[in-house]
Amino acid sequence: MKVAVVYESMGGNTKRAAELVAGSAAFLGAEATVLPITDLDYGVLAEADLIFFGTWTDGAFLFGQRPGRAGRFKKLPWLDGKQVALFCTYAVKAGGTLPALARIVEGLGAEVVGWRAIKRSAIDAKHIAPFVVDVFDALGVASAA
Repeated sequence: MKVAVVYESMGGNTKRAAELVAGSAAFLGAEATVLPITDLDYGVLAEADLIFFGTWTDGAFLFGQRPGRAGRFKKLPWLDGKQVALFCTYAVKAGGTLPALARIVEGLGAEVVGWRAIKRSAIDAKHIAPFVVDVFDALGVASAA
């Protein structure tokens, strides 16, 4: 299984989470590639069986949360039927970040198969690996681990 992990990061937290998502996918037997949204490899996206999209949470602390630099996600190529999973990193509250990101990628033809909000103090394998396992399980992907 080929997995692409595309992320938008401002302070490095989402990049670190993306690397852990890819590491967890690789541990489960997938071939995983990590890509910043600012340097996409369209060939990798086209060949991916599953794409994880990650973003940071922008907005006020208690309301108005949204995907960080959402305009970059809106410029993604057509994702015709691609299965995608979403994650966001946040400090206080993720709010509507993931539903907003889901609307963007679904508008590009993707099928969202799962998502997870990750508190920036919990960006570690013990919190991220279960998310990747849940996504693989939802897709019926047998792991090599």
